[in-house]
Amino acid sequence: MAFAKGIPSPTSYKGPGTFRFLNKQKIFKTVDWNYSGFGKLWTYNLNYFDFLLQDGINRETGLELMMGYLKEASGRKDGVEPYPTSVRGINWIKFLSLHSITDESLSAILYKDYCRLLDNLEYHLQGNHLLENGFSLLFGALYFRDEKFADMARRILTLELKEQILKDGAHCELSPMYHQMMLYRVLDAYNLLNNNAHALPELHSLLEKTALKMLGWLQTISWKDGSIPFINDAAPGIAAGTRPLLLYGERLGLKAENMSLNCSGYRKYISGDFEVLFDACPILPTYQPGHTHADTLQVLLRYQGSDILVDTGTSTYEKTRRRQLERSTVSHNTVVVNNKNSSQVWGGFRVGKRAEVSILEEDKYRIKAEHYGYSHPHRRTLTLCHRRIIINDEIKGRFKSKVLLGHLHFPPGITPVKIGNSIRAGGLSFEFTAIESLDLSKYLFAREFNKLENAWKISYKFKTPCEIQIRPVKG
Repeated sequence: MAFAKGIPSPTSYKGPGTFRFLNKQKIFKTVDWNYSGFGKLWTYNLNYFDFLLQDGINRETGLELMMGYLKEASGRKDGVEPYPTSVRGINWIKFLSLHSITDESLSAILYKDYCRLLDNLEYHLQGNHLLENGFSLLFGALYFRDEKFADMARRILTLELKEQILKDGAHCELSPMYHQMMLYRVLDAYNLLNNNAHALPELHSLLEKTALKMLGWLQTISWKDGSIPFINDAAPGIAAGTRPLLLYGERLGLKAENMSLNCSGYRKYISGDFEVLFDACPILPTYQPGHTHADTLQVLLRYQGSDILVDTGTSTYEKTRRRQLERSTVSHNTVVVNNKNSSQVWGGFRVGKRAEVSILEEDKYRIKAEHYGYSHPHRRTLTLCHRRIIINDEIKGRFKSKVLLGHLHFPPGITPVKIGNSIRAGGLSFEFTAIESLDLSKYLFAREFNKLENAWKISYKFKTPCEIQIRPVKG
Protein backbone atom coordinates (compact mmCIF):
# COMPACT_ATOMS: atom_id res chain seq x y z
CA MET A 1 0.00 0.00 0.00
CA ALA A 2 1.36 3.43 -0.98
CA PHE A 3 0.87 6.69 0.94
CA ALA A 4 2.58 10.09 0.49
CA LYS A 5 3.75 11.90 3.62
CA GLY A 6 1.17 14.32 4.99
CA ILE A 7 1.43 16.78 7.92
CA PRO A 8 3.76 15.98 10.85
CA SER A 9 2.05 15.49 14.22
CA PRO A 10 2.79 17.78 17.19
CA THR A 11 5.73 16.66 19.32
CA SER A 12 4.20 14.64 22.16
CA TYR A 13 6.86 11.94 22.60
CA LYS A 14 9.71 13.63 24.45
CA GLY A 15 12.14 10.72 24.78
CA PRO A 16 12.28 7.31 26.45
CA GLY A 17 9.10 6.78 28.48
CA THR A 18 8.14 10.47 28.35
CA PHE A 19 4.88 11.72 26.85
CA ARG A 20 3.21 15.13 26.93
CA PHE A 21 -0.42 15.62 25.95
CA LEU A 22 -2.88 18.42 26.79
CA ASN A 23 -0.13 20.28 28.70
CA LYS A 24 0.44 17.40 31.12
CA GLN A 25 3.63 15.31 31.05
CA LYS A 26 4.23 11.80 32.38
CA ILE A 27 7.48 9.84 32.59
CA PHE A 28 7.09 6.04 32.65
CA LYS A 29 9.68 3.42 33.50
CA THR A 30 7.44 1.03 31.57
CA VAL A 31 4.66 2.68 29.60
CA ASP A 32 1.25 2.14 31.19
CA TRP A 33 -1.11 2.37 28.25
CA ASN A 34 -4.05 2.49 30.68
CA TYR A 35 -2.67 5.41 32.72
CA SER A 36 -5.66 7.45 33.94
CA GLY A 37 -4.05 10.00 36.25
CA PHE A 38 -4.71 12.91 33.86
CA GLY A 39 -8.21 11.91 32.74
CA LYS A 40 -9.62 9.86 29.90
CA LEU A 41 -8.74 12.26 27.09
CA TRP A 42 -5.05 12.06 28.04
CA THR A 43 -5.27 8.25 28.03
CA TYR A 44 -6.90 8.40 24.61
CA ASN A 45 -4.07 10.57 23.30
CA LEU A 46 -1.50 8.10 24.60
CA ASN A 47 -3.27 5.33 22.69
CA TYR A 48 -3.67 7.33 19.47
CA PHE A 49 0.02 6.94 18.56
CA ASP A 50 0.03 10.33 16.79
CA PHE A 51 3.64 10.62 17.94
CA LEU A 52 4.68 8.03 15.34
CA LEU A 53 4.29 10.81 12.76
CA GLN A 54 6.01 13.64 14.63
CA ASP A 55 9.27 15.05 13.27
CA GLY A 56 12.32 13.17 14.55
CA ILE A 57 10.68 9.77 15.09
CA ASN A 58 12.76 7.29 13.10
CA ARG A 59 11.99 3.74 12.07
CA GLU A 60 13.68 2.15 15.09
CA THR A 61 12.04 4.40 17.71
CA GLY A 62 8.60 3.94 16.20
CA LEU A 63 8.95 0.17 16.06
CA GLU A 64 10.14 0.08 19.67
CA LEU A 65 7.03 1.98 20.81
CA MET A 66 4.72 -0.24 18.78
CA MET A 67 6.36 -3.42 20.09
CA GLY A 68 6.02 -2.10 23.64
CA TYR A 69 2.32 -1.64 23.02
CA LEU A 70 2.08 -5.13 21.53
CA LYS A 71 3.53 -6.69 24.71
CA GLU A 72 0.77 -5.08 26.80
CA ALA A 73 -2.05 -5.71 24.31
CA SER A 74 -3.97 -8.15 26.49
CA GLY A 75 -4.34 -5.60 29.30
CA ARG A 76 -5.63 -2.66 27.26
CA LYS A 77 -8.75 -0.81 28.46
CA ASP A 78 -9.58 2.63 27.02
CA GLY A 79 -7.32 1.94 24.05
CA VAL A 80 -9.61 -0.78 22.68
CA GLU A 81 -12.61 1.56 22.41
CA PRO A 82 -13.64 2.29 18.81
CA TYR A 83 -12.41 5.88 18.61
CA PRO A 84 -8.81 5.39 19.81
CA THR A 85 -8.70 2.13 17.85
CA SER A 86 -9.63 4.07 14.70
CA VAL A 87 -7.03 6.80 15.22
CA ARG A 88 -4.29 4.35 16.17
CA GLY A 89 -5.03 2.17 13.15
CA ILE A 90 -4.52 5.08 10.76
CA ASN A 91 -1.29 6.14 12.47
CA TRP A 92 0.15 2.61 12.52
CA ILE A 93 -0.67 2.04 8.85
CA LYS A 94 0.81 5.40 7.85
CA PHE A 95 4.02 4.65 9.77
CA LEU A 96 4.36 1.10 8.48
CA SER A 97 3.71 2.22 4.91
CA LEU A 98 6.03 5.24 4.97
CA HIS A 99 8.86 3.10 6.33
CA SER A 100 8.07 0.01 4.18
CA ILE A 101 7.80 -2.16 7.30
CA THR A 102 6.31 -5.65 7.21
CA ASP A 103 5.91 -7.34 10.60
CA GLU A 104 3.56 -10.26 11.13
CA SER A 105 3.02 -9.63 14.87
CA LEU A 106 2.08 -5.98 14.34
CA SER A 107 -0.14 -6.85 11.38
CA ALA A 108 -1.90 -9.51 13.47
CA ILE A 109 -2.86 -7.16 16.31
CA LEU A 110 -3.79 -4.44 13.83
CA TYR A 111 -6.08 -6.81 11.93
CA LYS A 112 -7.64 -7.98 15.19
CA ASP A 113 -8.30 -4.35 16.15
CA TYR A 114 -10.02 -3.72 12.81
CA CYS A 115 -12.23 -6.79 13.18
CA ARG A 116 -13.28 -5.55 16.61
CA LEU A 117 -13.88 -2.05 15.22
CA LEU A 118 -16.09 -3.47 12.48
CA ASP A 119 -18.31 -5.00 15.19
CA ASN A 120 -18.38 -1.85 17.35
CA LEU A 121 -18.91 1.09 15.02
CA GLU A 122 -20.03 4.26 16.82
CA TYR A 123 -23.48 4.70 15.35
CA HIS A 124 -24.69 5.62 18.83
CA LEU A 125 -22.40 8.70 18.83
CA GLN A 126 -22.29 9.49 15.09
CA GLY A 127 -20.59 12.84 14.33
CA ASN A 128 -16.82 12.90 14.06
CA HIS A 129 -16.54 9.53 15.85
CA LEU A 130 -18.38 7.64 13.12
CA LEU A 131 -16.46 9.47 10.41
CA GLU A 132 -13.19 8.53 12.13
CA ASN A 133 -14.33 4.88 12.11
CA GLY A 134 -15.01 5.12 8.38
CA PHE A 135 -11.70 6.75 7.51
CA SER A 136 -9.81 4.17 9.55
CA LEU A 137 -11.61 1.28 7.87
CA LEU A 138 -10.60 2.77 4.52
CA PHE A 139 -6.95 2.61 5.56
CA GLY A 140 -7.45 -0.91 6.89
CA ALA A 141 -9.17 -1.98 3.68
CA LEU A 142 -6.29 -0.94 1.45
CA TYR A 143 -3.58 -2.12 3.83
CA PHE A 144 -5.07 -5.60 4.27
CA ARG A 145 -6.89 -5.70 0.89
CA ASP A 146 -10.00 -6.64 2.79
CA GLU A 147 -13.37 -6.29 1.06
CA LYS A 148 -15.34 -6.30 4.33
CA PHE A 149 -13.47 -3.24 5.54
CA ALA A 150 -13.76 -1.60 2.10
CA ASP A 151 -17.54 -2.12 1.88
CA MET A 152 -18.15 -0.62 5.32
CA ALA A 153 -15.73 2.26 4.73
CA ARG A 154 -17.50 3.11 1.48
CA ARG A 155 -20.91 2.93 3.14
CA ILE A 156 -19.99 5.10 6.15
CA LEU A 157 -18.02 7.72 4.25
CA THR A 158 -20.53 8.08 1.42
CA LEU A 159 -23.42 8.63 3.81
CA GLU A 160 -21.65 10.58 6.56
CA LEU A 161 -19.70 13.02 4.38
CA LYS A 162 -22.94 14.01 2.67
CA GLU A 163 -24.67 14.23 6.07
CA GLN A 164 -21.97 15.90 8.14
CA ILE A 165 -20.46 18.41 5.70
CA LEU A 166 -22.87 21.30 5.26
CA LYS A 167 -23.52 23.06 1.95
CA ASP A 168 -21.14 25.91 2.83
CA GLY A 169 -18.38 23.40 3.62
CA ALA A 170 -18.54 23.44 7.43
CA HIS A 171 -18.37 20.27 9.47
CA CYS A 172 -21.74 19.95 11.19
CA GLU A 173 -20.38 20.13 14.76
CA LEU A 174 -19.51 23.79 14.06
CA SER A 175 -16.17 23.72 15.86
CA PRO A 176 -13.36 25.07 13.65
CA MET A 177 -11.00 22.68 15.48
CA TYR A 178 -13.07 19.59 14.67
CA HIS A 179 -13.44 20.93 11.14
CA GLN A 180 -9.64 20.94 10.86
CA MET A 181 -9.49 17.39 12.23
CA MET A 182 -12.08 16.06 9.79
CA LEU A 183 -10.56 17.97 6.86
CA TYR A 184 -7.19 16.38 7.66
CA ARG A 185 -8.82 12.95 7.43
CA VAL A 186 -10.51 13.84 4.12
CA LEU A 187 -7.15 14.94 2.70
CA ASP A 188 -5.42 11.82 4.02
CA ALA A 189 -8.10 9.60 2.47
CA TYR A 190 -7.79 11.45 -0.85
CA ASN A 191 -4.00 11.06 -0.63
CA LEU A 192 -4.46 7.33 0.02
CA LEU A 193 -6.73 6.77 -2.97
CA ASN A 194 -4.50 8.94 -5.20
CA ASN A 195 -1.58 6.64 -4.45
CA ASN A 196 -3.49 3.39 -4.90
CA ALA A 197 -4.81 3.52 -8.43
CA HIS A 198 -8.26 2.19 -9.27
CA ALA A 199 -9.29 1.95 -5.60
CA LEU A 200 -12.89 3.05 -4.96
CA PRO A 201 -13.22 5.67 -7.79
CA GLU A 202 -16.67 6.94 -6.70
CA LEU A 203 -15.37 7.59 -3.18
CA HIS A 204 -12.30 9.32 -4.65
CA SER A 205 -14.58 11.78 -6.48
CA LEU A 206 -16.65 12.45 -3.36
CA LEU A 207 -13.51 13.08 -1.30
CA GLU A 208 -12.24 15.58 -3.87
CA LYS A 209 -15.48 17.58 -3.86
CA THR A 210 -15.71 17.44 -0.06
CA ALA A 211 -12.09 18.52 0.44
CA LEU A 212 -12.52 21.58 -1.79
CA LYS A 213 -15.62 22.71 0.12
CA MET A 214 -13.99 22.15 3.51
CA LEU A 215 -10.77 23.90 2.49
CA GLY A 216 -12.82 26.87 1.32
CA TRP A 217 -14.80 27.10 4.55
CA LEU A 218 -11.66 26.86 6.67
CA GLN A 219 -9.89 29.55 4.67
CA THR A 220 -12.93 31.82 5.03
CA ILE A 221 -13.51 31.29 8.75
CA SER A 222 -9.83 31.62 9.76
CA TRP A 223 -8.39 34.94 10.88
CA LYS A 224 -5.93 36.78 8.62
CA ASP A 225 -2.94 35.26 10.46
CA GLY A 226 -4.22 31.73 9.75
CA SER A 227 -5.39 30.94 13.28
CA ILE A 228 -8.97 29.81 13.85
CA PRO A 229 -11.63 31.33 16.08
CA PHE A 230 -11.67 29.07 19.15
CA ILE A 231 -15.43 28.78 19.34
CA ASN A 232 -17.55 25.89 20.66
CA ASP A 233 -15.19 23.07 21.74
CA ALA A 234 -11.87 24.22 20.34
CA ALA A 235 -8.33 24.75 21.58
CA PRO A 236 -4.90 25.31 20.02
CA GLY A 237 -2.39 22.52 19.60
CA ILE A 238 -4.94 19.76 18.95
CA ALA A 239 -5.60 19.80 15.20
CA ALA A 240 -3.41 20.54 12.19
CA GLY A 241 -3.38 24.29 11.51
CA THR A 242 -5.10 26.13 8.68
CA ARG A 243 -1.95 26.95 6.73
CA PRO A 244 -0.52 23.39 6.85
CA LEU A 245 -3.90 22.05 5.75
CA LEU A 246 -4.15 24.50 2.85
CA LEU A 247 -0.62 23.61 1.76
CA TYR A 248 -1.37 19.88 2.09
CA GLY A 249 -4.39 20.41 -0.13
CA GLU A 250 -2.29 22.23 -2.71
CA ARG A 251 0.25 19.38 -2.76
CA LEU A 252 -2.66 17.10 -3.60
CA GLY A 253 -3.84 19.45 -6.35
CA LEU A 254 -6.69 20.94 -4.27
CA LYS A 255 -6.60 24.74 -4.02
CA ALA A 256 -8.99 26.48 -1.62
CA GLU A 257 -11.36 29.21 -2.71
CA ASN A 258 -13.32 31.28 -0.20
CA MET A 259 -16.83 30.03 0.50
CA SER A 260 -19.92 32.08 1.24
CA LEU A 261 -20.81 31.36 4.86
CA ASN A 262 -24.50 30.56 5.06
CA CYS A 263 -26.09 27.44 6.55
CA SER A 264 -23.39 26.95 9.21
CA GLY A 265 -24.64 30.19 10.79
CA TYR A 266 -21.28 31.89 11.21
CA ARG A 267 -20.71 35.27 9.59
CA LYS A 268 -17.26 36.79 9.06
CA TYR A 269 -16.68 40.51 8.47
CA ILE A 270 -13.52 42.43 7.62
CA SER A 271 -13.55 46.22 7.65
CA GLY A 272 -10.33 48.18 7.87
CA ASP A 273 -8.45 47.05 10.97
CA PHE A 274 -11.46 45.05 12.25
CA GLU A 275 -12.11 41.33 11.87
CA VAL A 276 -15.40 40.16 13.36
CA LEU A 277 -17.05 36.78 13.74
CA PHE A 278 -20.77 36.67 14.47
CA ASP A 279 -22.36 33.46 15.76
CA ALA A 280 -25.89 32.87 14.47
CA CYS A 281 -25.37 29.11 14.43
CA PRO A 282 -28.14 26.59 15.02
CA ILE A 283 -27.49 23.86 17.57
CA LEU A 284 -25.98 21.14 15.39
CA PRO A 285 -26.01 18.33 14.77
CA THR A 286 -29.44 17.95 16.33
CA TYR A 287 -28.77 14.30 17.20
CA GLN A 288 -25.33 14.88 18.76
CA PRO A 289 -24.56 18.47 19.83
CA GLY A 290 -21.92 17.39 22.36
CA HIS A 291 -19.32 19.99 21.31
CA THR A 292 -21.79 22.88 21.31
CA HIS A 293 -21.75 25.81 23.75
CA ALA A 294 -24.67 28.05 24.78
CA ASP A 295 -23.09 30.95 22.88
CA THR A 296 -25.82 32.03 20.48
CA LEU A 297 -25.33 35.53 18.98
CA GLN A 298 -21.90 36.04 20.49
CA VAL A 299 -19.32 38.27 18.81
CA LEU A 300 -15.57 37.72 18.50
CA LEU A 301 -13.41 40.71 17.58
CA ARG A 302 -9.88 41.29 16.34
CA TYR A 303 -8.31 44.71 15.85
CA GLN A 304 -5.06 45.26 13.96
CA GLY A 305 -4.44 41.52 14.03
CA SER A 306 -4.81 41.09 17.80
CA ASP A 307 -7.60 39.41 19.77
CA ILE A 308 -9.86 41.88 21.59
CA LEU A 309 -13.10 40.00 22.34
CA VAL A 310 -12.59 36.27 22.75
CA ASP A 311 -14.43 33.09 23.54
CA THR A 312 -13.32 32.01 27.01
CA GLY A 313 -12.09 28.70 25.58
CA THR A 314 -12.05 24.99 26.34
CA SER A 315 -9.74 23.60 29.02
CA THR A 316 -11.31 20.22 29.82
CA TYR A 317 -13.64 17.48 28.63
CA GLU A 318 -14.05 16.09 32.15
CA LYS A 319 -17.60 16.36 33.49
CA THR A 320 -16.86 19.08 36.05
CA ARG A 321 -18.12 22.51 37.08
CA ARG A 322 -15.39 23.99 34.95
CA ARG A 323 -16.67 22.17 31.88
CA GLN A 324 -20.20 23.37 32.62
CA LEU A 325 -19.00 26.97 33.07
CA GLU A 326 -17.07 26.97 29.80
CA ARG A 327 -20.16 25.85 27.88
CA SER A 328 -22.52 28.31 29.61
CA THR A 329 -23.86 31.57 28.18
CA VAL A 330 -22.18 33.69 30.87
CA SER A 331 -18.79 32.63 29.44
CA HIS A 332 -19.51 34.14 26.01
CA ASN A 333 -19.83 37.60 24.49
CA THR A 334 -23.60 37.73 24.45
CA VAL A 335 -26.62 38.37 26.69
CA VAL A 336 -27.90 36.39 29.67
CA VAL A 337 -31.53 36.74 30.74
CA ASN A 338 -32.47 35.95 34.35
CA ASN A 339 -29.20 34.03 34.86
CA LYS A 340 -30.23 31.26 32.44
CA ASN A 341 -28.39 29.65 29.56
CA SER A 342 -29.67 30.34 26.07
CA SER A 343 -29.47 26.58 25.43
CA GLN A 344 -29.66 23.95 28.15
CA VAL A 345 -26.12 22.54 28.23
CA TRP A 346 -25.55 19.78 30.77
CA GLY A 347 -23.69 16.55 31.50
CA GLY A 348 -20.44 17.56 29.80
CA PHE A 349 -21.65 16.72 26.27
CA ARG A 350 -25.42 17.10 26.36
CA VAL A 351 -27.89 19.78 25.29
CA GLY A 352 -31.55 19.86 26.32
CA LYS A 353 -33.75 22.76 25.22
CA ARG A 354 -32.03 24.56 22.33
CA ALA A 355 -32.04 28.17 21.14
CA GLU A 356 -33.66 28.48 17.72
CA VAL A 357 -31.91 31.11 15.61
CA SER A 358 -33.29 33.25 12.78
CA ILE A 359 -31.33 35.69 10.62
CA LEU A 360 -33.76 38.52 9.95
CA GLU A 361 -31.65 40.83 7.76
CA GLU A 362 -28.11 40.90 6.45
CA ASP A 363 -25.85 42.57 3.95
CA LYS A 364 -22.10 42.99 3.49
CA TYR A 365 -21.54 44.91 6.75
CA ARG A 366 -24.66 44.31 8.82
CA ILE A 367 -26.61 41.43 10.31
CA LYS A 368 -29.75 41.28 12.44
CA ALA A 369 -30.58 37.95 14.10
CA GLU A 370 -32.62 36.68 17.00
CA HIS A 371 -32.92 33.52 19.04
CA TYR A 372 -35.68 32.00 21.15
CA GLY A 373 -33.69 30.36 23.93
CA TYR A 374 -35.37 32.52 26.54
CA SER A 375 -39.06 33.07 27.18
CA HIS A 376 -38.80 36.19 25.01
CA PRO A 377 -36.60 36.59 21.90
CA HIS A 378 -33.12 38.11 22.12
CA ARG A 379 -32.48 40.20 19.02
CA ARG A 380 -28.95 41.40 18.21
CA THR A 381 -27.85 43.66 15.37
CA LEU A 382 -24.19 43.99 14.40
CA THR A 383 -23.18 46.88 12.14
CA LEU A 384 -19.71 47.68 10.81
CA CYS A 385 -19.33 51.33 9.84
CA HIS A 386 -16.20 53.23 8.87
CA ARG A 387 -13.79 52.69 11.79
CA ARG A 388 -16.68 51.77 14.12
CA ILE A 389 -18.70 48.73 15.22
CA ILE A 390 -22.18 49.01 16.67
CA ILE A 391 -23.88 46.20 18.62
CA ASN A 392 -27.58 46.61 19.45
CA ASP A 393 -29.37 44.22 21.83
CA GLU A 394 -33.09 44.03 22.41
CA ILE A 395 -35.18 41.61 24.47
CA LYS A 396 -38.62 41.52 22.92
CA GLY A 397 -41.85 41.38 24.93
CA ARG A 398 -42.74 42.17 28.53
CA PHE A 399 -41.38 40.44 31.62
CA LYS A 400 -42.88 40.43 35.10
CA SER A 401 -39.30 40.61 36.30
CA LYS A 402 -36.05 40.37 34.36
CA VAL A 403 -32.33 40.72 34.81
CA LEU A 404 -30.51 41.50 31.58
CA LEU A 405 -26.75 41.06 31.68
CA GLY A 406 -24.31 41.37 28.82
CA HIS A 407 -20.77 40.01 28.94
CA LEU A 408 -17.61 40.84 26.97
CA HIS A 409 -14.37 38.91 27.50
CA PHE A 410 -10.84 40.14 26.82
CA PRO A 411 -7.81 37.88 26.42
CA PRO A 412 -4.91 37.86 28.90
CA GLY A 413 -2.64 40.85 28.39
CA ILE A 414 -5.44 43.40 27.94
CA THR A 415 -6.29 45.47 31.02
CA PRO A 416 -9.50 47.45 30.49
CA VAL A 417 -10.01 50.86 32.09
CA LYS A 418 -13.43 52.19 33.06
CA ILE A 419 -14.25 55.82 32.24
CA GLY A 420 -17.88 56.64 33.10
CA ASN A 421 -20.11 54.55 30.85
CA SER A 422 -17.24 53.50 28.62
CA ILE A 423 -14.32 51.09 28.68
CA ARG A 424 -10.94 51.48 27.04
CA ALA A 425 -9.13 48.30 26.11
CA GLY A 426 -6.73 47.14 23.40
CA GLY A 427 -6.64 50.53 21.68
CA LEU A 428 -10.45 50.65 21.44
CA SER A 429 -13.20 52.51 23.26
CA PHE A 430 -16.39 50.63 24.20
CA GLU A 431 -19.23 53.13 24.75
CA PHE A 432 -22.49 51.87 26.31
CA THR A 433 -25.98 53.40 26.27
CA ALA A 434 -29.11 52.39 28.25
CA ILE A 435 -27.14 50.56 30.94
CA GLU A 436 -27.84 50.42 34.66
CA SER A 437 -24.38 49.27 35.73
CA LEU A 438 -20.97 48.56 34.20
CA ASP A 439 -18.48 46.36 36.02
CA LEU A 440 -15.02 44.93 35.44
CA SER A 441 -14.04 41.58 36.93
CA LYS A 442 -11.50 38.82 36.40
CA TYR A 443 -12.22 35.42 34.91
CA LEU A 444 -10.14 32.37 33.94
CA PHE A 445 -9.34 32.21 30.23
CA ALA A 446 -8.68 28.73 28.84
CA ARG A 447 -5.51 29.26 26.81
CA GLU A 448 -5.31 25.54 26.01
CA PHE A 449 -6.43 22.26 27.56
CA ASN A 450 -5.47 22.27 31.25
CA LYS A 451 -4.03 25.77 30.99
CA LEU A 452 -5.96 28.63 32.62
CA GLU A 453 -4.89 32.28 32.82
CA ASN A 454 -6.35 35.35 34.51
CA ALA A 455 -8.06 37.83 32.23
CA TRP A 456 -10.62 40.65 32.41
CA LYS A 457 -14.26 40.81 31.40
CA ILE A 458 -17.01 43.42 31.24
CA SER A 459 -20.45 42.74 32.71
CA TYR A 460 -23.15 45.30 32.03
CA LYS A 461 -26.71 45.36 33.33
CA PHE A 462 -28.96 47.05 30.80
CA LYS A 463 -32.40 48.17 29.85
CA THR A 464 -33.70 47.02 26.51
CA PRO A 465 -32.74 48.16 23.92
CA CYS A 466 -29.01 48.63 24.59
CA GLU A 467 -26.24 49.84 22.30
CA ILE A 468 -22.47 49.42 22.34
CA GLN A 469 -20.27 51.46 20.05
CA ILE A 470 -16.68 50.25 19.54
CA ARG A 471 -14.16 52.58 17.96
CA PRO A 472 -10.42 53.26 17.99
CA VAL A 473 -9.20 55.52 20.76
CA LYS A 474 -8.26 58.90 19.26
CA GLY A 475 -4.61 59.80 19.50
